[in-house]
Amino acid sequence: MGTVYILKSQVNGRYYIGSTFNLETRLQEHNSGKSKYTSLTIPFELVFSQNYNSIQLARNIEYRLKKLKSKKVIDRIISDGVIKLGW
Repeated sequence: MGTVYILKSQVNGRYYIGSTFNLETRLQEHNSGKSKYTSLTIPFELVFSQNYNSIQLARNIEYRLKKLKSKKVIDRIISDGVIKLGW
């Protein structure tokens, strides 16, 4: 199983999109500074997560979301509580 997640930095309010097979461990890694990209903007809060049948599918969804680079889409996902694949 894989999970797509969205974190929000409590320092600058920016979002980070990721995917993992163990959300709890990955969130701890982000907040302890073990993730190079997010280490300067910790702490993070988890604002969204959605599970998928495989890590490969979760990574594909993560890639598609990052490619969009749209705060509007991320805000809509968070408010709707679901990633809709039909965009």
